[in-house]
Amino acid sequence: MKLKHTKTVSILAFAAVLLLLAGIGCTNKEVGTDTMASVNGRKITRSEVQKFYDSQVADAPQKPTSEQADTLRLNILNQLINNEILMQRAEKLGLLATDEEVNAKLTEIKAPFTQQQFDQRLKERGITLDDFKRDLRRSITIDKVMNKEVTSKIDITDQDITDYYNQHKAEFNLIEPQYHLAQILVTSQPNPQIKNMKAQNEADARKKIQMVENRLDSGEDFATVAMSYSEQPETAQNGGDLGFIPESSLKQDKTAFEAISKLKPGQYTAVLPVMAPNTTQVFGFRIVKLLGKEPAGQRELKDPRVQQAIREQLRDRREQLLKAAYYEVIRDQAKVQNYFAQDILKEAANGK
Repeated sequence: MKLKHTKTVSILAFAAVLLLLAGIGCTNKEVGTDTMASVNGRKITRSEVQKFYDSQVADAPQKPTSEQADTLRLNILNQLINNEILMQRAEKLGLLATDEEVNAKLTEIKAPFTQQQFDQRLKERGITLDDFKRDLRRSITIDKVMNKEVTSKIDITDQDITDYYNQHKAEFNLIEPQYHLAQILVTSQPNPQIKNMKAQNEADARKKIQMVENRLDSGEDFATVAMSYSEQPETAQNGGDLGFIPESSLKQDKTAFEAISKLKPGQYTAVLPVMAPNTTQVFGFRIVKLLGKEPAGQRELKDPRVQQAIREQLRDRREQLLKAAYYEVIRDQAKVQNYFAQDILKEAANGK
Protein backbone atom coordinates (compact mmCIF):
# COMPACT_ATOMS: atom_id res chain seq x y z
CA MET A 1 0.00 0.00 0.00
CA LYS A 2 1.29 3.46 -0.84
CA LEU A 3 -0.21 5.72 1.80
CA LYS A 4 -0.49 9.21 0.44
CA HIS A 5 1.64 11.81 2.25
CA THR A 6 0.22 15.30 2.71
CA LYS A 7 2.83 17.86 1.80
CA THR A 8 3.30 20.92 3.98
CA VAL A 9 5.53 22.72 1.54
CA SER A 10 4.08 25.90 0.09
CA ILE A 11 6.59 26.09 -2.76
CA LEU A 12 4.26 23.86 -4.79
CA ALA A 13 2.39 27.04 -5.50
CA PHE A 14 5.57 28.60 -6.88
CA ALA A 15 6.18 25.63 -9.18
CA ALA A 16 2.57 25.74 -10.39
CA VAL A 17 2.76 29.44 -11.22
CA LEU A 18 6.06 29.02 -13.04
CA LEU A 19 4.45 26.37 -15.22
CA LEU A 20 1.81 28.93 -16.15
CA LEU A 21 4.66 31.14 -17.29
CA ALA A 22 6.19 28.54 -19.63
CA GLY A 23 4.22 28.34 -22.80
CA ILE A 24 3.80 29.44 -26.39
CA GLY A 25 4.03 31.78 -29.36
CA CYS A 26 2.80 32.12 -32.94
CA THR A 27 1.73 34.30 -35.83
CA ASN A 28 -1.74 35.11 -37.11
CA LYS A 29 -1.40 35.70 -40.80
CA GLU A 30 -5.12 35.63 -41.60
CA VAL A 31 -6.28 38.20 -39.06
CA GLY A 32 -3.24 40.37 -39.62
CA THR A 33 -3.33 41.80 -36.10
CA ASP A 34 -1.93 40.91 -32.70
CA THR A 35 -4.96 38.67 -32.04
CA MET A 36 -4.54 34.88 -31.94
CA ALA A 37 -7.91 34.00 -30.45
CA SER A 38 -10.91 35.60 -28.78
CA VAL A 39 -13.25 34.53 -26.00
CA ASN A 40 -16.62 36.30 -25.95
CA GLY A 41 -14.95 39.18 -27.75
CA ARG A 42 -11.88 39.38 -25.47
CA LYS A 43 -8.59 38.95 -27.28
CA ILE A 44 -5.69 36.62 -26.55
CA THR A 45 -2.74 38.40 -28.13
CA ARG A 46 0.29 37.20 -29.98
CA SER A 47 2.60 39.23 -27.72
CA GLU A 48 1.11 37.47 -24.69
CA VAL A 49 1.66 33.97 -26.02
CA GLN A 50 5.05 34.75 -27.57
CA LYS A 51 6.49 35.26 -24.10
CA PHE A 52 5.25 31.83 -23.05
CA TYR A 53 6.53 30.08 -26.15
CA ASP A 54 10.02 31.54 -25.81
CA SER A 55 10.21 30.39 -22.20
CA GLN A 56 9.02 26.89 -23.09
CA VAL A 57 11.60 26.24 -25.79
CA ALA A 58 14.51 28.18 -24.29
CA ASP A 59 16.22 25.11 -22.80
CA ALA A 60 15.19 22.63 -25.50
CA PRO A 61 18.20 20.57 -26.70
CA GLN A 62 17.20 21.16 -30.30
CA LYS A 63 14.88 23.48 -32.15
CA PRO A 64 11.39 21.99 -32.67
CA THR A 65 10.20 21.26 -36.19
CA SER A 66 7.50 23.46 -37.67
CA GLU A 67 4.82 20.86 -36.92
CA GLN A 68 6.04 20.38 -33.34
CA ALA A 69 6.10 24.12 -32.77
CA ASP A 70 2.57 24.59 -34.07
CA THR A 71 1.31 21.67 -31.98
CA LEU A 72 2.84 23.24 -28.88
CA ARG A 73 1.29 26.57 -29.75
CA LEU A 74 -2.14 25.06 -30.23
CA ASN A 75 -2.00 23.15 -26.95
CA ILE A 76 -1.06 26.10 -24.80
CA LEU A 77 -3.28 28.53 -26.67
CA ASN A 78 -6.11 26.16 -25.83
CA GLN A 79 -5.12 26.40 -22.15
CA LEU A 80 -5.10 30.19 -22.32
CA ILE A 81 -8.59 30.08 -23.86
CA ASN A 82 -9.80 27.89 -20.99
CA ASN A 83 -8.20 30.26 -18.49
CA GLU A 84 -9.93 33.26 -20.06
CA ILE A 85 -13.28 31.48 -19.93
CA LEU A 86 -12.74 30.80 -16.23
CA MET A 87 -11.67 34.39 -15.56
CA GLN A 88 -14.87 35.64 -17.15
CA ARG A 89 -16.83 33.14 -15.09
CA ALA A 90 -15.08 34.47 -11.97
CA GLU A 91 -16.22 37.99 -12.81
CA LYS A 92 -19.84 36.85 -12.91
CA LEU A 93 -19.48 34.97 -9.62
CA GLY A 94 -17.59 37.78 -7.87
CA LEU A 95 -14.58 35.53 -7.30
CA LEU A 96 -11.72 37.56 -8.79
CA ALA A 97 -8.63 37.38 -6.57
CA THR A 98 -8.15 40.46 -4.41
CA ASP A 99 -4.91 42.38 -3.98
CA GLU A 100 -4.70 41.06 -0.42
CA GLU A 101 -4.95 37.44 -1.62
CA VAL A 102 -2.30 37.99 -4.29
CA ASN A 103 0.11 39.68 -1.90
CA ALA A 104 -0.41 37.00 0.76
CA LYS A 105 0.31 34.22 -1.74
CA LEU A 106 3.33 36.10 -3.09
CA THR A 107 4.74 36.37 0.43
CA GLU A 108 4.19 32.64 0.95
CA ILE A 109 5.92 31.75 -2.31
CA LYS A 110 8.91 34.00 -1.64
CA ALA A 111 9.41 32.71 1.91
CA PRO A 112 12.08 30.03 1.14
CA PHE A 113 14.16 32.47 -0.93
CA THR A 114 16.15 35.59 -0.35
CA GLN A 115 15.01 38.62 -2.33
CA GLN A 116 18.06 38.23 -4.55
CA GLN A 117 17.29 34.55 -5.26
CA PHE A 118 13.67 35.33 -6.07
CA ASP A 119 14.58 38.22 -8.39
CA GLN A 120 17.10 35.98 -10.14
CA ARG A 121 14.44 33.32 -10.80
CA LEU A 122 12.18 35.91 -12.38
CA LYS A 123 15.06 37.22 -14.49
CA GLU A 124 15.95 33.73 -15.72
CA ARG A 125 12.40 33.33 -17.01
CA GLY A 126 12.33 36.74 -18.62
CA ILE A 127 9.40 38.05 -16.56
CA THR A 128 8.82 41.01 -14.30
CA LEU A 129 7.26 41.04 -10.85
CA ASP A 130 4.12 42.53 -12.40
CA ASP A 131 3.99 39.61 -14.86
CA PHE A 132 4.33 37.17 -12.00
CA LYS A 133 1.63 38.85 -9.91
CA ARG A 134 -0.74 38.97 -12.88
CA ASP A 135 -0.40 35.25 -13.50
CA LEU A 136 -0.58 34.57 -9.77
CA ARG A 137 -3.84 36.52 -9.64
CA ARG A 138 -5.19 34.41 -12.49
CA SER A 139 -4.10 31.17 -10.80
CA ILE A 140 -5.75 32.12 -7.49
CA THR A 141 -8.92 33.20 -9.29
CA ILE A 142 -9.19 29.95 -11.22
CA ASP A 143 -8.66 27.96 -8.03
CA LYS A 144 -11.49 29.90 -6.38
CA VAL A 145 -13.85 29.20 -9.28
CA MET A 146 -13.04 25.50 -9.40
CA ASN A 147 -13.43 25.20 -5.65
CA LYS A 148 -16.89 26.81 -5.71
CA GLU A 149 -18.15 25.11 -8.85
CA VAL A 150 -16.55 21.67 -8.49
CA THR A 151 -14.46 20.79 -5.43
CA SER A 152 -16.92 22.01 -2.81
CA LYS A 153 -19.59 19.75 -4.27
CA ILE A 154 -17.60 16.52 -3.84
CA ASP A 155 -18.75 14.35 -0.95
CA ILE A 156 -16.92 11.12 -0.11
CA THR A 157 -19.00 9.10 2.37
CA ASP A 158 -17.87 6.50 4.88
CA GLN A 159 -19.73 3.92 2.79
CA ASP A 160 -17.72 4.93 -0.29
CA ILE A 161 -14.51 4.30 1.67
CA THR A 162 -15.73 0.93 2.99
CA ASP A 163 -16.80 -0.22 -0.47
CA TYR A 164 -13.45 0.72 -1.97
CA TYR A 165 -11.51 -1.03 0.78
CA ASN A 166 -13.52 -4.26 0.40
CA GLN A 167 -12.97 -4.25 -3.36
CA HIS A 168 -9.25 -3.45 -3.17
CA LYS A 169 -8.17 -5.03 0.10
CA ALA A 170 -5.03 -6.53 -1.46
CA GLU A 171 -3.72 -3.03 -2.15
CA PHE A 172 -3.41 -2.50 1.59
CA ASN A 173 -1.29 -5.57 2.28
CA LEU A 174 2.38 -4.63 2.31
CA ILE A 175 4.56 -7.59 1.37
CA GLU A 176 7.64 -5.81 2.74
CA PRO A 177 8.45 -2.75 4.85
CA GLN A 178 8.36 0.62 3.12
CA TYR A 179 10.31 3.73 4.00
CA HIS A 180 8.95 7.23 3.45
CA LEU A 181 11.99 9.29 2.51
CA ALA A 182 13.07 12.73 1.43
CA GLN A 183 16.47 13.67 0.07
CA ILE A 184 18.68 16.58 -0.91
CA LEU A 185 20.78 15.66 -3.95
CA VAL A 186 23.84 17.46 -5.26
CA THR A 187 25.46 16.23 -8.47
CA SER A 188 28.85 16.85 -10.00
CA GLN A 189 27.48 17.03 -13.55
CA PRO A 190 26.69 20.39 -15.23
CA ASN A 191 22.97 20.91 -15.79
CA PRO A 192 21.74 24.10 -17.54
CA GLN A 193 18.23 23.60 -16.13
CA ILE A 194 19.53 24.17 -12.59
CA LYS A 195 20.82 27.67 -11.97
CA ASN A 196 20.70 28.03 -8.18
CA MET A 197 24.25 27.33 -6.98
CA LYS A 198 24.59 24.41 -9.39
CA ALA A 199 27.71 22.36 -8.72
CA GLN A 200 29.79 22.01 -11.89
CA ASN A 201 32.24 19.32 -10.73
CA GLU A 202 32.96 16.97 -7.85
CA ALA A 203 34.81 19.59 -5.83
CA ASP A 204 31.89 22.02 -6.12
CA ALA A 205 29.48 19.23 -5.20
CA ARG A 206 31.43 18.36 -2.05
CA LYS A 207 31.48 22.01 -0.97
CA LYS A 208 27.79 22.46 -1.64
CA ILE A 209 26.64 19.30 0.17
CA GLN A 210 28.78 20.28 3.16
CA MET A 211 27.09 23.67 3.20
CA VAL A 212 23.72 21.89 3.06
CA GLU A 213 24.66 19.62 5.95
CA ASN A 214 25.80 22.61 8.00
CA ARG A 215 22.45 24.31 7.45
CA LEU A 216 20.57 21.20 8.54
CA ASP A 217 22.79 20.75 11.60
CA SER A 218 22.08 24.35 12.58
CA GLY A 219 18.37 23.56 12.69
CA GLU A 220 17.08 24.74 9.29
CA ASP A 221 14.02 22.95 7.92
CA PHE A 222 14.91 20.00 5.67
CA ALA A 223 12.14 20.66 3.15
CA THR A 224 13.04 24.33 2.82
CA VAL A 225 16.72 23.55 2.29
CA ALA A 226 15.78 20.89 -0.29
CA MET A 227 13.67 23.38 -2.24
CA SER A 228 16.52 25.86 -2.32
CA TYR A 229 19.51 23.60 -2.99
CA SER A 230 18.56 20.10 -4.14
CA GLU A 231 19.52 19.37 -7.75
CA GLN A 232 16.72 16.86 -8.35
CA PRO A 233 14.04 19.09 -9.95
CA GLU A 234 11.25 16.52 -9.81
CA THR A 235 11.47 16.26 -6.00
CA ALA A 236 13.01 19.56 -4.92
CA GLN A 237 9.77 21.47 -5.38
CA ASN A 238 8.12 19.02 -2.95
CA GLY A 239 10.76 19.48 -0.28
CA GLY A 240 12.76 16.49 -1.52
CA ASP A 241 9.90 14.03 -0.84
CA LEU A 242 10.58 10.67 -2.53
CA GLY A 243 7.39 8.98 -1.34
CA PHE A 244 7.40 5.39 -0.04
CA ILE A 245 10.33 3.19 -1.10
CA PRO A 246 10.19 -0.64 -0.68
CA GLU A 247 12.94 -2.08 1.50
CA SER A 248 14.15 -4.33 -1.32
CA SER A 249 14.82 -1.27 -3.48
CA LEU A 250 16.79 0.44 -0.73
CA LYS A 251 18.96 -2.65 -0.23
CA GLN A 252 20.34 -2.26 -3.74
CA ASP A 253 22.55 0.47 -2.25
CA LYS A 254 24.05 -1.25 0.78
CA THR A 255 25.73 1.85 2.19
CA ALA A 256 22.60 3.96 1.96
CA PHE A 257 20.37 1.23 3.40
CA GLU A 258 22.65 0.72 6.41
CA ALA A 259 22.49 4.45 7.15
CA ILE A 260 18.74 4.81 6.58
CA SER A 261 17.80 1.69 8.56
CA LYS A 262 19.38 3.21 11.68
CA LEU A 263 17.27 6.37 11.51
CA LYS A 264 14.20 7.25 13.53
CA PRO A 265 11.43 9.28 11.84
CA GLY A 266 12.57 12.89 11.62
CA GLN A 267 16.29 12.06 11.51
CA TYR A 268 18.58 12.36 8.49
CA THR A 269 21.77 10.62 7.38
CA ALA A 270 25.26 11.98 7.06
CA VAL A 271 26.42 12.80 3.54
CA LEU A 272 26.13 9.74 1.28
CA PRO A 273 27.94 9.29 -2.06
CA VAL A 274 25.86 8.62 -5.17
CA MET A 275 27.53 6.33 -7.68
CA ALA A 276 26.92 6.49 -11.41
CA PRO A 277 25.09 3.40 -12.74
CA ASN A 278 27.34 0.41 -13.51
CA THR A 279 30.50 2.31 -12.52
CA THR A 280 32.45 3.20 -9.41
CA GLN A 281 32.52 6.89 -10.34
CA VAL A 282 30.97 9.34 -7.87
CA PHE A 283 28.00 11.03 -9.53
CA GLY A 284 27.10 13.23 -6.59
CA PHE A 285 26.16 13.34 -2.92
CA ARG A 286 22.93 13.23 -0.97
CA ILE A 287 21.44 13.53 2.49
CA VAL A 288 18.38 11.37 3.18
CA LYS A 289 15.70 12.01 5.79
CA LEU A 290 13.36 9.33 7.15
CA LEU A 291 9.83 10.73 7.28
CA GLY A 292 8.20 7.48 8.34
CA LYS A 293 8.24 3.69 8.03
CA GLU A 294 5.49 1.20 7.27
CA PRO A 295 6.01 -2.42 8.43
CA ALA A 296 4.87 -5.35 6.31
CA GLY A 297 1.38 -6.74 6.77
CA GLN A 298 -2.30 -6.10 6.15
CA ARG A 299 -3.63 -2.60 6.86
CA GLU A 300 -7.13 -2.66 8.29
CA LEU A 301 -9.96 -0.31 7.39
CA LYS A 302 -10.02 1.08 10.94
CA ASP A 303 -6.52 2.50 10.40
CA PRO A 304 -7.02 6.29 10.00
CA ARG A 305 -4.21 6.39 7.44
CA VAL A 306 -6.00 3.82 5.28
CA GLN A 307 -9.22 5.80 5.45
CA GLN A 308 -7.41 9.03 4.58
CA ALA A 309 -5.57 7.43 1.66
CA ILE A 310 -8.83 6.05 0.23
CA ARG A 311 -10.68 9.32 0.79
CA GLU A 312 -8.00 11.31 -1.02
CA GLN A 313 -7.83 8.84 -3.90
CA LEU A 314 -11.61 8.83 -4.38
CA ARG A 315 -11.74 12.61 -4.12
CA ASP A 316 -8.95 13.03 -6.68
CA ARG A 317 -10.70 10.73 -9.15
CA ARG A 318 -14.05 12.44 -8.76
CA GLU A 319 -12.48 15.87 -8.97
CA GLN A 320 -10.73 15.01 -12.25
CA LEU A 321 -13.98 13.77 -13.75
CA LEU A 322 -16.05 16.74 -12.62
CA LYS A 323 -13.44 19.26 -13.72
CA ALA A 324 -13.25 17.70 -17.17
CA ALA A 325 -17.04 17.87 -17.49
CA TYR A 326 -17.10 21.43 -16.15
CA TYR A 327 -14.55 22.60 -18.70
CA GLU A 328 -16.63 21.10 -21.51
CA VAL A 329 -19.82 22.79 -20.32
CA ILE A 330 -18.42 26.28 -19.84
CA ARG A 331 -16.54 26.11 -23.13
CA ASP A 332 -19.76 25.15 -24.94
CA GLN A 333 -21.37 28.23 -23.43
CA ALA A 334 -18.59 30.57 -24.60
CA LYS A 335 -18.07 32.09 -28.02
CA VAL A 336 -14.52 31.11 -28.94
CA GLN A 337 -12.66 32.06 -32.10
CA ASN A 338 -9.27 30.37 -32.54
CA TYR A 339 -7.75 32.29 -35.45
CA PHE A 340 -4.44 30.46 -35.24
CA ALA A 341 -6.14 27.08 -35.71
CA GLN A 342 -8.04 28.51 -38.67
CA ASP A 343 -4.79 29.72 -40.23
CA ILE A 344 -3.24 26.25 -39.94
CA LEU A 345 -6.17 24.61 -41.72
CA LYS A 346 -6.22 27.23 -44.47
CA GLU A 347 -2.51 26.81 -45.10
CA ALA A 348 -3.00 23.03 -45.38
CA ALA A 349 -5.84 23.57 -47.85
CA ASN A 350 -3.58 25.80 -49.93
CA GLY A 351 -0.89 23.10 -49.99
CA LYS A 352 1.62 24.96 -47.86
